[in-house]
Amino acid sequence: MTDPQLVLTERVRLALADAFGAEFADADPLIRPSQFADFQANVAMSLARRLPDRPKPRDVAQAIADRLGDFPGTVEVSGPGFLNITLGDAWIADHAAHMFDDPRAGVPTTAPAATVVIDYSAPNAAKEMHVGHLRTTIVGDALARVHEHLGNRVVRQNHLGDWGTPFGMLIEHLLDIGEPAAVAQLEAGEGTEFYQAARQMFEADETFKRRARERVTTLQSGDADTLRLWHVFMNATIRYFNKIYAMLGVTLTDADIAGESMYNDMLAKTCADLEASGVAVLSEGALCVFPPGFTGSDDKPLPLIIRKSDGGYGYATTDLAAIRYRVHDLKADRILYVVGNDQALHFQMVFAAARMAGWLPDSASAEHIQIGMMLGKDGRRFKTRSGESVKLSDLLDEAIDRARAAIADRGYDDATREEIARAVGIGAVKYADLSVSHDSEYVFDFDRMLTLTGNTGPYMQYAQARIRSIFRRGGVDPASVTGPIVIGEAAERALALQLLGFPAVVERVGEAAEPHRLCAFLFDTATAFTTFFENCPVVKEGVPADTRASRLALCALTLRVLETGLNLLGVPVPDRM
Repeated sequence: MTDPQLVLTERVRLALADAFGAEFADADPLIRPSQFADFQANVAMSLARRLPDRPKPRDVAQAIADRLGDFPGTVEVSGPGFLNITLGDAWIADHAAHMFDDPRAGVPTTAPAATVVIDYSAPNAAKEMHVGHLRTTIVGDALARVHEHLGNRVVRQNHLGDWGTPFGMLIEHLLDIGEPAAVAQLEAGEGTEFYQAARQMFEADETFKRRARERVTTLQSGDADTLRLWHVFMNATIRYFNKIYAMLGVTLTDADIAGESMYNDMLAKTCADLEASGVAVLSEGALCVFPPGFTGSDDKPLPLIIRKSDGGYGYATTDLAAIRYRVHDLKADRILYVVGNDQALHFQMVFAAARMAGWLPDSASAEHIQIGMMLGKDGRRFKTRSGESVKLSDLLDEAIDRARAAIADRGYDDATREEIARAVGIGAVKYADLSVSHDSEYVFDFDRMLTLTGNTGPYMQYAQARIRSIFRRGGVDPASVTGPIVIGEAAERALALQLLGFPAVVERVGEAAEPHRLCAFLFDTATAFTTFFENCPVVKEGVPADTRASRLALCALTLRVLETGLNLLGVPVPDRM
Protein backbone atom coordinates (compact mmCIF):
# COMPACT_ATOMS: atom_id res chain seq x y z
CA MET A 1 0.00 0.00 0.00
CA THR A 2 1.60 3.29 -1.13
CA ASP A 3 -1.23 5.81 -0.82
CA PRO A 4 -0.42 8.00 2.22
CA GLN A 5 -4.06 8.66 3.08
CA LEU A 6 -4.85 4.95 3.18
CA VAL A 7 -1.72 4.21 5.22
CA LEU A 8 -2.56 6.98 7.68
CA THR A 9 -6.18 5.86 7.89
CA GLU A 10 -5.07 2.39 8.97
CA ARG A 11 -2.53 3.74 11.47
CA VAL A 12 -4.98 6.17 13.07
CA ARG A 13 -7.66 3.47 13.36
CA LEU A 14 -5.23 1.22 15.22
CA ALA A 15 -4.45 4.13 17.54
CA LEU A 16 -8.17 4.70 18.11
CA ALA A 17 -8.67 1.08 19.11
CA ASP A 18 -5.69 1.23 21.43
CA ALA A 19 -6.81 4.46 23.08
CA PHE A 20 -10.57 4.00 23.35
CA GLY A 21 -11.42 0.37 22.58
CA ALA A 22 -12.01 -1.81 19.53
CA GLU A 23 -15.58 -0.52 19.15
CA PHE A 24 -14.17 2.81 17.94
CA ALA A 25 -11.72 1.37 15.42
CA ASP A 26 -14.25 1.75 12.60
CA ALA A 27 -14.47 5.53 13.00
CA ASP A 28 -13.47 7.47 9.89
CA PRO A 29 -10.22 9.29 10.76
CA LEU A 30 -11.30 12.07 8.36
CA ILE A 31 -7.81 12.46 6.89
CA ARG A 32 -7.50 15.20 4.30
CA PRO A 33 -4.63 17.11 2.66
CA SER A 34 -3.72 20.18 4.70
CA GLN A 35 -2.04 23.51 4.09
CA PHE A 36 -0.44 23.27 7.55
CA ALA A 37 1.08 19.79 7.09
CA ASP A 38 0.87 16.92 4.60
CA PHE A 39 -2.44 15.77 6.06
CA GLN A 40 -4.86 16.62 8.82
CA ALA A 41 -7.02 14.16 10.79
CA ASN A 42 -10.21 15.63 12.25
CA VAL A 43 -11.65 12.50 13.89
CA ALA A 44 -11.17 13.83 17.43
CA MET A 45 -13.89 16.44 16.94
CA SER A 46 -16.63 13.90 16.17
CA LEU A 47 -15.28 11.10 18.38
CA ALA A 48 -15.35 13.28 21.52
CA ARG A 49 -19.13 13.44 21.26
CA ARG A 50 -19.38 9.63 21.11
CA LEU A 51 -17.18 8.86 24.11
CA PRO A 52 -19.01 8.31 27.45
CA ASP A 53 -17.14 10.94 29.45
CA ARG A 54 -17.35 13.59 26.67
CA PRO A 55 -13.65 14.60 26.83
CA LYS A 56 -12.32 17.68 25.12
CA PRO A 57 -11.50 17.03 21.43
CA ARG A 58 -7.95 18.24 22.02
CA ASP A 59 -7.47 15.58 24.72
CA VAL A 60 -8.84 12.93 22.32
CA ALA A 61 -6.42 14.10 19.63
CA GLN A 62 -3.50 13.94 22.08
CA ALA A 63 -4.45 10.40 23.10
CA ILE A 64 -4.43 9.34 19.45
CA ALA A 65 -1.08 11.04 18.83
CA ASP A 66 0.47 9.34 21.88
CA ARG A 67 -0.47 5.92 20.51
CA LEU A 68 0.77 6.34 16.97
CA GLY A 69 4.07 4.89 18.20
CA ASP A 70 6.95 4.70 15.71
CA PHE A 71 5.17 6.95 13.26
CA PRO A 72 7.22 7.72 10.12
CA GLY A 73 7.06 11.47 10.54
CA THR A 74 5.66 14.01 12.96
CA VAL A 75 2.21 14.41 14.50
CA GLU A 76 1.14 17.63 16.18
CA VAL A 77 -2.10 18.51 17.93
CA SER A 78 -3.38 21.93 16.92
CA GLY A 79 -6.40 24.13 17.53
CA PRO A 80 -9.39 22.56 19.24
CA GLY A 81 -8.31 19.00 18.32
CA PHE A 82 -6.80 18.70 14.85
CA LEU A 83 -3.98 16.25 14.16
CA ASN A 84 -1.44 17.75 11.76
CA ILE A 85 0.54 14.93 10.16
CA THR A 86 3.80 15.36 8.27
CA LEU A 87 5.42 12.29 6.72
CA GLY A 88 9.16 11.77 6.87
CA ASP A 89 11.20 12.29 3.69
CA ALA A 90 12.71 8.82 4.03
CA TRP A 91 9.25 7.21 4.21
CA ILE A 92 8.10 9.08 1.09
CA ALA A 93 11.29 8.15 -0.80
CA ASP A 94 11.06 4.49 0.23
CA HIS A 95 7.44 4.13 -0.88
CA ALA A 96 8.13 6.01 -4.12
CA ALA A 97 11.00 3.56 -4.76
CA HIS A 98 8.65 0.58 -4.24
CA MET A 99 6.18 2.16 -6.63
CA PHE A 100 8.99 2.80 -9.13
CA ASP A 101 10.02 -0.88 -9.00
CA ASP A 102 6.45 -2.02 -9.68
CA PRO A 103 5.59 -2.13 -13.43
CA ARG A 104 1.98 -1.32 -12.45
CA ALA A 105 3.07 1.72 -10.43
CA GLY A 106 1.43 0.30 -7.34
CA VAL A 107 -2.04 -0.29 -8.83
CA PRO A 108 -3.34 -3.59 -7.38
CA THR A 109 -5.49 -6.12 -9.17
CA THR A 110 -8.93 -7.01 -7.86
CA ALA A 111 -9.11 -10.29 -5.98
CA PRO A 112 -11.29 -12.06 -6.73
CA ALA A 113 -11.88 -10.56 -10.15
CA ALA A 114 -15.41 -9.37 -10.83
CA THR A 115 -17.35 -9.62 -14.09
CA VAL A 116 -18.30 -6.06 -15.04
CA VAL A 117 -20.74 -5.59 -17.92
CA ILE A 118 -20.63 -2.08 -19.38
CA ASP A 119 -23.43 -0.91 -21.69
CA TYR A 120 -22.22 2.15 -23.60
CA SER A 121 -22.22 4.10 -26.88
CA ALA A 122 -25.42 2.47 -28.25
CA PRO A 123 -26.10 4.69 -31.28
CA ASN A 124 -29.35 4.36 -33.20
CA ALA A 125 -28.64 2.50 -36.43
CA ALA A 126 -31.45 4.36 -38.15
CA LYS A 127 -29.47 7.60 -37.83
CA GLU A 128 -25.85 8.68 -37.78
CA MET A 129 -23.75 9.29 -34.68
CA HIS A 130 -23.98 12.84 -33.34
CA VAL A 131 -22.40 14.72 -30.44
CA GLY A 132 -24.91 13.19 -28.05
CA HIS A 133 -23.10 9.86 -28.45
CA LEU A 134 -19.68 11.32 -27.60
CA ARG A 135 -19.97 11.31 -23.83
CA THR A 136 -21.51 7.87 -23.37
CA THR A 137 -18.92 6.40 -25.75
CA ILE A 138 -15.79 7.83 -24.15
CA VAL A 139 -16.96 7.66 -20.53
CA GLY A 140 -17.98 4.03 -21.01
CA ASP A 141 -14.70 3.21 -22.73
CA ALA A 142 -12.66 4.82 -19.95
CA LEU A 143 -14.52 2.76 -17.35
CA ALA A 144 -13.90 -0.41 -19.40
CA ARG A 145 -10.18 0.36 -19.56
CA VAL A 146 -9.97 1.07 -15.83
CA HIS A 147 -11.77 -2.13 -14.84
CA GLU A 148 -9.59 -4.22 -17.12
CA HIS A 149 -6.49 -2.60 -15.61
CA LEU A 150 -7.80 -3.51 -12.17
CA GLY A 151 -8.00 -7.13 -13.30
CA ASN A 152 -11.75 -7.42 -13.68
CA ARG A 153 -13.38 -9.34 -16.52
CA VAL A 154 -15.01 -6.65 -18.64
CA VAL A 155 -17.85 -7.41 -21.06
CA ARG A 156 -18.56 -4.50 -23.37
CA GLN A 157 -22.12 -4.26 -24.67
CA ASN A 158 -22.91 -1.90 -27.53
CA HIS A 159 -26.71 -1.88 -27.33
CA LEU A 160 -27.39 -0.60 -30.85
CA GLY A 161 -30.85 0.60 -31.78
CA ASP A 162 -31.06 -1.90 -34.65
CA TRP A 163 -34.68 -3.04 -34.63
CA GLY A 164 -38.21 -1.70 -34.71
CA THR A 165 -40.85 -0.27 -37.02
CA PRO A 166 -38.61 2.36 -38.73
CA PHE A 167 -36.69 -0.44 -40.41
CA GLY A 168 -39.66 -1.18 -42.62
CA MET A 169 -39.39 2.17 -44.39
CA LEU A 170 -35.56 2.12 -44.27
CA ILE A 171 -35.40 -1.23 -46.08
CA GLU A 172 -37.96 -0.10 -48.67
CA HIS A 173 -35.98 3.07 -49.30
CA LEU A 174 -32.85 0.95 -49.69
CA LEU A 175 -34.64 -1.06 -52.37
CA ASP A 176 -35.86 2.09 -54.13
CA ILE A 177 -32.42 3.70 -54.49
CA GLY A 178 -30.56 0.43 -54.93
CA GLU A 179 -28.24 -1.43 -52.60
CA PRO A 180 -24.96 0.08 -53.89
CA ALA A 181 -26.21 3.66 -53.48
CA ALA A 182 -27.67 2.93 -50.06
CA VAL A 183 -24.48 1.27 -48.83
CA ALA A 184 -22.35 4.17 -50.08
CA GLN A 185 -24.59 6.71 -48.34
CA LEU A 186 -24.65 4.82 -45.04
CA GLU A 187 -20.90 4.16 -45.03
CA ALA A 188 -20.34 7.87 -45.62
CA GLY A 189 -22.19 8.69 -42.40
CA GLU A 190 -25.30 10.07 -44.06
CA GLY A 191 -27.68 7.97 -42.02
CA THR A 192 -29.80 10.93 -40.98
CA GLU A 193 -30.26 12.02 -44.60
CA PHE A 194 -31.15 8.45 -45.50
CA TYR A 195 -33.69 8.30 -42.68
CA GLN A 196 -35.20 11.67 -43.58
CA ALA A 197 -35.64 10.65 -47.22
CA ALA A 198 -37.35 7.42 -46.16
CA ARG A 199 -39.56 9.31 -43.73
CA GLN A 200 -40.56 11.82 -46.40
CA MET A 201 -41.60 9.01 -48.73
CA PHE A 202 -43.50 7.30 -45.90
CA GLU A 203 -45.52 10.43 -45.22
CA ALA A 204 -46.10 11.45 -48.87
CA ASP A 205 -46.63 8.15 -50.69
CA GLU A 206 -49.41 5.79 -49.59
CA THR A 207 -47.99 2.92 -51.67
CA PHE A 208 -44.59 3.32 -50.01
CA LYS A 209 -46.28 3.48 -46.60
CA ARG A 210 -48.13 0.21 -47.27
CA ARG A 211 -44.92 -1.46 -48.45
CA ALA A 212 -43.04 -0.23 -45.37
CA ARG A 213 -45.67 -1.62 -43.01
CA GLU A 214 -45.68 -4.95 -44.80
CA ARG A 215 -41.88 -5.00 -44.61
CA VAL A 216 -42.04 -4.59 -40.81
CA THR A 217 -44.22 -7.69 -40.65
CA THR A 218 -41.89 -9.76 -42.84
CA LEU A 219 -38.87 -8.54 -40.84
CA GLN A 220 -40.41 -9.52 -37.53
CA SER A 221 -41.51 -12.90 -38.91
CA GLY A 222 -37.94 -13.70 -39.95
CA ASP A 223 -38.39 -13.62 -43.74
CA ALA A 224 -35.01 -14.60 -45.24
CA ASP A 225 -34.85 -11.94 -47.97
CA THR A 226 -35.93 -9.17 -45.59
CA LEU A 227 -33.30 -10.25 -43.08
CA ARG A 228 -30.69 -10.18 -45.85
CA LEU A 229 -31.64 -6.58 -46.66
CA TRP A 230 -31.57 -5.71 -42.96
CA HIS A 231 -28.04 -7.11 -42.75
CA VAL A 232 -27.00 -5.05 -45.78
CA PHE A 233 -28.26 -1.93 -44.03
CA MET A 234 -26.75 -2.81 -40.67
CA ASN A 235 -23.36 -3.88 -42.01
CA ALA A 236 -22.95 -0.60 -43.89
CA THR A 237 -24.02 1.38 -40.82
CA ILE A 238 -21.66 -0.52 -38.54
CA ARG A 239 -18.74 0.13 -40.89
CA TYR A 240 -19.45 3.84 -40.46
CA PHE A 241 -19.69 3.50 -36.68
CA ASN A 242 -16.34 1.72 -36.70
CA LYS A 243 -14.74 4.67 -38.52
CA ILE A 244 -15.89 6.93 -35.68
CA TYR A 245 -14.69 4.49 -33.05
CA ALA A 246 -11.30 4.33 -34.78
CA MET A 247 -11.07 8.14 -34.80
CA LEU A 248 -11.92 8.25 -31.11
CA GLY A 249 -9.58 5.38 -30.27
CA VAL A 250 -12.24 3.49 -28.33
CA THR A 251 -11.99 -0.23 -27.74
CA LEU A 252 -15.43 -1.33 -29.02
CA THR A 253 -15.41 -4.00 -31.72
CA ASP A 254 -18.07 -5.85 -33.72
CA ALA A 255 -17.86 -8.63 -31.14
CA ASP A 256 -19.24 -6.19 -28.55
CA ILE A 257 -22.45 -5.46 -30.48
CA ALA A 258 -25.49 -6.56 -28.51
CA GLY A 259 -28.28 -4.57 -30.13
CA GLU A 260 -31.99 -4.63 -29.55
CA SER A 261 -32.36 -7.35 -32.19
CA MET A 262 -30.33 -9.74 -30.05
CA TYR A 263 -33.17 -9.93 -27.52
CA ASN A 264 -36.06 -10.45 -29.94
CA ASP A 265 -36.44 -14.14 -29.18
CA MET A 266 -36.40 -13.48 -25.43
CA LEU A 267 -39.20 -10.91 -25.26
CA ALA A 268 -42.24 -13.22 -25.29
CA LYS A 269 -40.72 -15.41 -22.56
CA THR A 270 -39.77 -12.32 -20.56
CA CYS A 271 -43.40 -11.22 -20.50
CA ALA A 272 -44.76 -14.72 -19.91
CA ASP A 273 -42.45 -15.35 -16.95
CA LEU A 274 -43.22 -12.00 -15.37
CA GLU A 275 -46.95 -12.59 -15.73
CA ALA A 276 -46.76 -16.16 -14.44
CA SER A 277 -44.85 -15.04 -11.35
CA GLY A 278 -47.35 -12.29 -10.62
CA VAL A 279 -44.74 -9.56 -10.98
CA ALA A 280 -46.53 -8.26 -14.08
CA VAL A 281 -50.28 -7.72 -14.31
CA LEU A 282 -52.69 -6.63 -17.01
CA SER A 283 -53.75 -2.99 -16.79
CA GLU A 284 -56.00 -1.40 -19.42
CA GLY A 285 -54.99 -4.12 -21.87
CA ALA A 286 -51.24 -3.69 -21.35
CA LEU A 287 -48.95 -5.96 -19.35
CA CYS A 288 -47.30 -3.85 -16.65
CA VAL A 289 -45.04 -4.05 -13.65
CA PHE A 290 -45.79 -1.63 -10.82
CA PRO A 291 -42.55 -1.29 -8.82
CA PRO A 292 -43.31 0.09 -5.35
CA GLY A 293 -42.43 3.70 -4.67
CA PHE A 294 -43.10 5.06 -8.16
CA THR A 295 -46.14 7.29 -8.63
CA GLY A 296 -47.30 9.65 -11.35
CA SER A 297 -48.47 13.25 -11.07
CA ASP A 298 -51.92 11.92 -10.11
CA ASP A 299 -50.35 10.01 -7.18
CA LYS A 300 -51.36 6.71 -8.78
CA PRO A 301 -48.83 3.86 -9.13
CA LEU A 302 -46.63 4.37 -12.20
CA PRO A 303 -46.64 1.43 -14.62
CA LEU A 304 -43.60 0.00 -16.37
CA ILE A 305 -45.19 -1.25 -19.58
CA ILE A 306 -43.58 -4.43 -20.85
CA ARG A 307 -46.18 -5.36 -23.46
CA LYS A 308 -48.41 -2.77 -25.05
CA SER A 309 -52.13 -3.26 -25.50
CA ASP A 310 -51.53 -3.95 -29.21
CA GLY A 311 -49.08 -6.74 -28.33
CA GLY A 312 -45.93 -4.76 -29.12
CA TYR A 313 -42.86 -4.61 -26.92
CA GLY A 314 -40.96 -1.54 -25.73
CA TYR A 315 -37.61 -0.54 -24.31
CA ALA A 316 -38.53 -1.82 -20.86
CA THR A 317 -39.09 -5.33 -22.22
CA THR A 318 -35.72 -5.37 -23.97
CA ASP A 319 -33.93 -3.93 -20.95
CA LEU A 320 -35.43 -6.53 -18.60
CA ALA A 321 -34.47 -9.31 -21.00
CA ALA A 322 -30.96 -7.83 -21.16
CA ILE A 323 -30.57 -7.77 -17.36
CA ARG A 324 -31.69 -11.37 -17.14
CA TYR A 325 -29.23 -12.40 -19.87
CA ARG A 326 -26.34 -10.42 -18.40
CA VAL A 327 -26.76 -11.85 -14.92
CA HIS A 328 -27.66 -15.42 -15.90
CA ASP A 329 -25.55 -15.95 -19.04
CA LEU A 330 -22.73 -13.42 -18.74
CA LYS A 331 -22.47 -13.99 -14.96
CA ALA A 332 -22.35 -10.25 -14.28
CA ASP A 333 -21.43 -9.08 -10.81
CA ARG A 334 -21.90 -5.47 -11.77
CA ILE A 335 -23.71 -3.86 -14.73
CA LEU A 336 -22.99 -0.25 -15.68
CA TYR A 337 -25.41 1.55 -17.99
CA VAL A 338 -23.65 4.60 -19.40
CA VAL A 339 -26.70 6.44 -20.67
CA GLY A 340 -28.10 9.99 -20.65
CA ASN A 341 -29.50 11.29 -17.37
CA ASP A 342 -32.92 11.81 -18.99
CA GLN A 343 -33.36 8.01 -18.70
CA ALA A 344 -32.95 8.02 -14.92
CA LEU A 345 -36.55 7.17 -14.04
CA HIS A 346 -36.70 4.45 -16.69
CA PHE A 347 -33.66 2.66 -15.30
CA GLN A 348 -34.79 3.05 -11.70
CA MET A 349 -38.03 1.28 -12.58
CA VAL A 350 -36.34 -1.38 -14.72
CA PHE A 351 -33.86 -2.20 -11.95
CA ALA A 352 -36.67 -2.34 -9.39
CA ALA A 353 -38.72 -4.64 -11.64
CA ALA A 354 -35.71 -6.90 -12.18
CA ARG A 355 -35.24 -7.13 -8.40
CA MET A 356 -38.93 -8.02 -7.98
CA ALA A 357 -38.57 -10.78 -10.57
CA GLY A 358 -35.44 -12.18 -8.93
CA TRP A 359 -33.40 -11.53 -12.07
CA LEU A 360 -31.14 -9.04 -10.32
CA PRO A 361 -30.07 -10.83 -7.12
CA ASP A 362 -28.30 -9.23 -4.19
CA SER A 363 -25.04 -10.66 -5.51
CA ALA A 364 -25.22 -8.41 -8.57
CA SER A 365 -25.66 -4.67 -8.99
CA ALA A 366 -27.03 -2.54 -11.80
CA GLU A 367 -26.06 1.14 -11.93
CA HIS A 368 -27.08 3.98 -14.19
CA ILE A 369 -23.98 6.05 -14.94
CA GLN A 370 -25.84 9.22 -15.81
CA ILE A 371 -24.48 11.33 -18.65
CA GLY A 372 -25.13 15.07 -18.63
CA MET A 373 -25.84 17.20 -21.65
CA MET A 374 -23.22 18.86 -23.83
CA LEU A 375 -23.96 22.58 -24.21
CA GLY A 376 -22.89 25.25 -26.65
CA LYS A 377 -21.34 28.55 -25.61
CA ASP A 378 -24.86 29.98 -25.41
CA GLY A 379 -25.68 27.54 -22.60
CA ARG A 380 -28.16 25.59 -24.72
CA ARG A 381 -27.99 22.08 -26.17
CA PHE A 382 -25.04 21.90 -28.56
CA LYS A 383 -26.40 22.12 -32.11
CA THR A 384 -25.57 23.54 -35.53
CA ARG A 385 -26.64 27.08 -36.40
CA SER A 386 -29.64 25.62 -38.21
CA GLY A 387 -30.68 23.85 -35.01
CA GLU A 388 -29.69 20.31 -36.02
CA SER A 389 -27.56 17.87 -34.05
CA VAL A 390 -23.86 18.18 -34.84
CA LYS A 391 -22.41 15.16 -36.62
CA LEU A 392 -19.78 13.54 -34.45
CA SER A 393 -17.49 13.02 -37.44
CA ASP A 394 -17.65 16.75 -38.28
CA LEU A 395 -16.84 17.65 -34.68
CA LEU A 396 -13.79 15.38 -34.59
CA ASP A 397 -12.58 16.58 -38.00
CA GLU A 398 -12.73 20.17 -36.80
CA ALA A 399 -10.80 19.30 -33.63
CA ILE A 400 -8.02 17.75 -35.73
CA ASP A 401 -8.01 20.72 -38.14
CA ARG A 402 -7.64 23.18 -35.27
CA ALA A 403 -4.84 21.14 -33.70
CA ARG A 404 -3.09 20.94 -37.08
CA ALA A 405 -3.24 24.71 -37.45
CA ALA A 406 -1.86 25.18 -33.92
CA ILE A 407 1.32 23.21 -34.71
CA ALA A 408 1.72 24.28 -38.32
CA ASP A 409 4.84 26.40 -37.63
CA ARG A 410 6.77 23.87 -35.55
CA GLY A 411 8.81 22.40 -38.39
CA TYR A 412 7.42 18.86 -38.37
CA ASP A 413 7.28 16.78 -41.55
CA ASP A 414 3.80 16.06 -42.90
CA ALA A 415 3.48 12.60 -41.37
CA THR A 416 4.61 13.71 -37.91
CA ARG A 417 2.41 16.82 -38.01
CA GLU A 418 -0.62 14.70 -38.94
CA GLU A 419 0.08 12.18 -36.17
CA ILE A 420 0.42 14.91 -33.54
CA ALA A 421 -2.63 16.81 -34.83
CA ARG A 422 -4.81 13.72 -34.52
CA ALA A 423 -3.52 12.91 -31.04
CA VAL A 424 -3.92 16.48 -29.80
CA GLY A 425 -7.29 17.13 -31.44
CA ILE A 426 -8.95 13.89 -30.37
CA GLY A 427 -7.21 13.97 -26.98
CA ALA A 428 -8.47 17.50 -26.34
CA VAL A 429 -12.08 16.54 -27.04
CA LYS A 430 -11.95 13.36 -24.94
CA TYR A 431 -10.12 14.89 -21.99
CA ALA A 432 -12.41 17.94 -21.86
CA ASP A 433 -15.37 15.61 -21.53
CA LEU A 434 -13.78 13.21 -19.05
CA SER A 435 -12.42 15.97 -16.81
CA VAL A 436 -15.90 16.99 -15.67
CA SER A 437 -18.25 14.81 -13.67
CA HIS A 438 -20.13 12.58 -16.10
CA ASP A 439 -23.53 13.61 -14.76
CA SER A 440 -22.82 17.33 -15.16
CA GLU A 441 -23.60 19.52 -18.11
CA TYR A 442 -20.57 21.14 -19.70
CA VAL A 443 -19.93 23.77 -22.35
CA PHE A 444 -18.16 22.53 -25.46
CA ASP A 445 -15.52 25.12 -26.29
CA PHE A 446 -12.72 24.34 -28.76
CA ASP A 447 -10.66 27.37 -27.69
CA ARG A 448 -10.63 26.29 -24.05
CA MET A 449 -10.07 22.58 -24.61
CA LEU A 450 -7.16 23.06 -27.03
CA THR A 451 -5.15 25.44 -24.83
CA LEU A 452 -1.80 24.35 -23.39
CA THR A 453 -2.61 25.75 -19.95
CA GLY A 454 -4.96 24.50 -17.28
CA ASN A 455 -6.64 21.12 -16.90
CA THR A 456 -6.76 20.25 -20.62
CA GLY A 457 -5.76 17.33 -22.77
CA PRO A 458 -2.97 19.24 -24.59
CA TYR A 459 -1.47 20.35 -21.27
CA MET A 460 -1.40 16.74 -20.07
CA GLN A 461 0.09 15.56 -23.35
CA TYR A 462 2.67 18.35 -23.22
CA ALA A 463 3.64 17.37 -19.66
CA GLN A 464 4.58 13.83 -20.67
CA ALA A 465 6.22 15.02 -23.90
CA ARG A 466 8.38 17.38 -21.84
CA ILE A 467 9.50 14.49 -19.64
CA ARG A 468 10.47 12.51 -22.75
CA SER A 469 12.47 15.51 -23.96
CA ILE A 470 14.49 15.40 -20.71
CA PHE A 471 15.48 11.81 -21.43
CA ARG A 472 16.31 12.63 -25.05
CA ARG A 473 18.53 15.53 -23.99
CA GLY A 474 20.30 13.31 -21.47
CA GLY A 475 20.64 10.43 -23.91
CA VAL A 476 18.85 8.15 -21.45
CA ASP A 477 16.22 5.48 -22.07
CA PRO A 478 13.50 5.82 -19.40
CA ALA A 479 13.39 2.02 -19.13
CA SER A 480 17.06 1.92 -18.14
CA VAL A 481 16.71 4.21 -15.11
CA THR A 482 17.26 2.52 -11.74
CA GLY A 483 17.38 5.30 -9.12
CA PRO A 484 17.50 5.16 -6.14
CA ILE A 485 15.03 7.90 -5.24
CA VAL A 486 16.31 10.31 -2.61
CA ILE A 487 14.39 13.34 -1.35
CA GLY A 488 16.45 16.51 -1.12
CA GLU A 489 14.40 19.46 -2.36
CA ALA A 490 10.87 20.55 -1.50
CA ALA A 491 9.76 20.13 -5.13
CA GLU A 492 11.10 16.56 -5.18
CA ARG A 493 9.20 15.77 -2.01
CA ALA A 494 5.95 17.30 -3.27
CA LEU A 495 6.16 15.38 -6.56
CA ALA A 496 6.95 12.04 -4.89
CA LEU A 497 4.13 12.50 -2.35
CA GLN A 498 1.70 13.32 -5.15
CA LEU A 499 2.69 10.22 -7.16
CA LEU A 500 1.99 7.94 -4.20
CA GLY A 501 -1.73 8.66 -4.53
CA PHE A 502 -2.05 7.10 -8.00
CA PRO A 503 -3.06 3.52 -7.06
CA ALA A 504 -5.88 4.64 -4.76
CA VAL A 505 -7.24 7.04 -7.39
CA VAL A 506 -7.43 4.31 -10.03
CA GLU A 507 -9.25 2.04 -7.57
CA ARG A 508 -11.61 4.87 -6.66
CA VAL A 509 -12.43 5.52 -10.32
CA GLY A 510 -13.38 1.87 -10.72
CA GLU A 511 -15.47 1.80 -7.55
CA ALA A 512 -17.32 5.07 -8.11
CA ALA A 513 -17.34 5.09 -11.94
CA GLU A 514 -15.96 8.64 -11.95
CA PRO A 515 -13.20 9.18 -14.54
CA HIS A 516 -12.99 12.89 -13.71
CA ARG A 517 -11.21 11.96 -10.47
CA LEU A 518 -8.35 10.50 -12.50
CA CYS A 519 -8.19 13.65 -14.64
CA ALA A 520 -7.94 15.80 -11.51
CA PHE A 521 -5.15 13.62 -10.13
CA LEU A 522 -3.19 13.70 -13.39
CA PHE A 523 -3.51 17.48 -13.57
CA ASP A 524 -2.20 17.83 -10.02
CA THR A 525 0.64 15.47 -10.93
CA ALA A 526 1.54 17.49 -14.04
CA THR A 527 1.42 20.68 -11.97
CA ALA A 528 3.74 19.17 -9.34
CA PHE A 529 6.10 18.07 -12.08
CA THR A 530 6.16 21.58 -13.56
CA THR A 531 7.34 22.94 -10.19
CA PHE A 532 9.92 20.14 -9.99
CA PHE A 533 11.10 20.86 -13.55
CA GLU A 534 11.54 24.56 -12.81
CA ASN A 535 13.44 24.04 -9.54
CA CYS A 536 15.34 20.76 -9.90
CA PRO A 537 17.74 20.41 -12.86
CA VAL A 538 17.95 16.81 -14.04
CA VAL A 539 20.45 16.40 -16.89
CA LYS A 540 22.06 19.82 -16.68
CA GLU A 541 25.83 19.83 -16.49
CA GLY A 542 27.10 19.97 -12.91
CA VAL A 543 24.24 18.02 -11.31
CA PRO A 544 25.81 15.38 -8.98
CA ALA A 545 25.51 11.80 -10.23
CA ASP A 546 23.39 10.54 -7.32
CA THR A 547 21.05 13.55 -7.60
CA ARG A 548 20.77 13.02 -11.37
CA ALA A 549 19.95 9.32 -10.85
CA SER A 550 17.27 10.12 -8.28
CA ARG A 551 15.67 12.83 -10.39
CA LEU A 552 15.71 10.65 -13.49
CA ALA A 553 13.86 8.01 -11.46
CA LEU A 554 11.28 10.59 -10.38
CA CYS A 555 10.91 11.65 -14.03
CA ALA A 556 10.49 8.03 -15.13
CA LEU A 557 7.89 7.33 -12.46
CA THR A 558 5.98 10.51 -13.32
CA LEU A 559 6.08 9.54 -17.00
CA ARG A 560 4.71 6.08 -16.22
CA VAL A 561 1.91 7.48 -14.07
CA LEU A 562 0.91 10.09 -16.66
CA GLU A 563 1.04 7.66 -19.57
CA THR A 564 -0.82 4.95 -17.66
CA GLY A 565 -3.45 7.41 -16.50
CA LEU A 566 -3.98 8.92 -19.95
CA ASN A 567 -4.17 5.45 -21.48
CA LEU A 568 -6.85 4.48 -18.95
CA LEU A 569 -8.79 7.55 -20.07
CA GLY A 570 -8.25 6.63 -23.72
CA VAL A 571 -6.33 9.87 -24.41
CA PRO A 572 -3.54 9.38 -26.99
CA VAL A 573 -0.01 10.21 -25.89
CA PRO A 574 2.29 11.67 -28.60
CA ASP A 575 6.06 11.53 -28.08
CA ARG A 576 6.40 15.15 -29.17
CA MET A 577 4.19 18.22 -29.09
